[in-house]
Amino acid sequence: MLFAASLTSCDNFLDTESFDKKNTGNFPVTVADAQSMLTGIYNSLNAAISNVQNTHFYMAELASDDRFGGGGENDRDMQGLDHLMNTQPDRFLTFWTARYQGIFRANTALETLNQVTGWTSENEYNQTLGEVHFLRALYYFELSQMFGEVPLVTSSTVSNVPKASSEETYAVIAQDLKTAIEIMPNTPYNTVVSGHATKWAAQALIARVFLFYTGYYNKSELPLSDGGSITKAQVIQWLEDCISNSGHGLVDDFRNLWPYSNKFTKPNYAYSMNNNLQYEGEGHKETVFAVKFGTLADWGNTYILGYTNQLNLHSSLRSNNGQANTFPFGQGWGAGPVNTKLWNDWKAAEPNDIRREGSIINADTDLDGYIYGADSQMEETGFWQKKYIAITAYDNGALIPSYAILADGAQADYQLAHTQDLVLIRFADVLLMHSELSETATNLNRVRARVDLPAINYSLQALKRERRWELSFEGLRYFDLMRWHDAANALASQEGVAIKNKNIDTQMKGFGGGYKVRYEATGGFWPIPTSQIALSNGVLTQNKGWGEPTHEYTGW
Repeated sequence: MLFAASLTSCDNFLDTESFDKKNTGNFPVTVADAQSMLTGIYNSLNAAISNVQNTHFYMAELASDDRFGGGGENDRDMQGLDHLMNTQPDRFLTFWTARYQGIFRANTALETLNQVTGWTSENEYNQTLGEVHFLRALYYFELSQMFGEVPLVTSSTVSNVPKASSEETYAVIAQDLKTAIEIMPNTPYNTVVSGHATKWAAQALIARVFLFYTGYYNKSELPLSDGGSITKAQVIQWLEDCISNSGHGLVDDFRNLWPYSNKFTKPNYAYSMNNNLQYEGEGHKETVFAVKFGTLADWGNTYILGYTNQLNLHSSLRSNNGQANTFPFGQGWGAGPVNTKLWNDWKAAEPNDIRREGSIINADTDLDGYIYGADSQMEETGFWQKKYIAITAYDNGALIPSYAILADGAQADYQLAHTQDLVLIRFADVLLMHSELSETATNLNRVRARVDLPAINYSLQALKRERRWELSFEGLRYFDLMRWHDAANALASQEGVAIKNKNIDTQMKGFGGGYKVRYEATGGFWPIPTSQIALSNGVLTQNKGWGEPTHEYTGW
């Protein structure tokens, strides 16, 4: 069943709006055309972040057991994510649209890049083609982790198709990444422009895909669309290639990964001064793949809001906090208070781990004048993450909303000033994935050694703890719980934790029957936008556990 080719608006099923308004008979022709086409595929990353509260990363953070929803009393979208409840019929439409737009652009590129002439070398062509395969795989993987089974479209033909099986979709994801690995140049990561995918990023992503698919679906191998499969041994080999030959590595101090260690904030932040921290900035050796941001975002049509890191805005402290009283942590929407259980579990397991205080703000001890219940803050614990949050600074004695105003020339607007990379794959994760797949401790202990923790023997439990500590607040915990089949019980453990709603003491509770009931009803997946189901004329069906009044979050 085909939709008319004229159906190209943002409201249409599997949005296929062309970013170039040219036809494939005359575009792309030159290498410049090809690079313009590639830029359009990457832009889908930022398009989604214009509505960051609907994205894969944001959902994974607030839905995990280590963070609550938070926000103000009317921020049902934030709290609904934490409670695995719906809040509006088209909750994830902007993300769905951005990802399928990126897929359509990638499909078009894969069909037409062979008509481009003027490449300076075969490597230039293969690098570009490999990036397209990588991005299509990434987009389908994020859709599959969020929604489970999704429509699989691998050509630029506009079509109305039902959900594909998970096996079919993961076979395309794996084939794309295998192709990218095989054709992309075998050169160090820093020979490629920062923000662009590399062979090494493809090797890391296929390991993440392998772990999730085989874990969640109880499989032993990852299927390929050509009929073959990828084994654990092959993934381990690719990771070892990445570890040995990519040029990636661990930065010397874990705390230098995060902007609170930047030179403009440091003189007035005792934690950074006392520990002699120095921010590594963006695009350093530990970043394997990241979404990039800049300084040109605005509220109009020229640029898009997603050219700034909106996750930082949402994760910052609500009004009345975020000023000098909470320096250097700035103002935002108050999403994602940290579950007190994480702080306590971490302290009990690894009392000397510097990553705990390097990752979590304890408002009672770290901030001079923190105000509980500021701007009707909900689900508050007194703990906040400090990896993706507004970092303020002083400029000639005046407090400014972001260090990036001084560092990068960002706009002096607390909603638009965030230039920090959103890192999707970090080299520490590569090391831990290798340890998990190979069931060896060498690379796990390499991660521990950076923070002066003693070497330990490998066990799955030790690996699970290490991932929780090292990779906290980086969009991975929820999916780790899903693939380990630990999610139902871990999420249920949030119930009964002490919180404050508008500075009134209470306890976290489950909605819709409780966390475990909601997880088991949905399998951890989220509702497909209802407008897309309507546009498909019944070809597309809603995911289980969604669509009834009892699945709607109505608030505290």
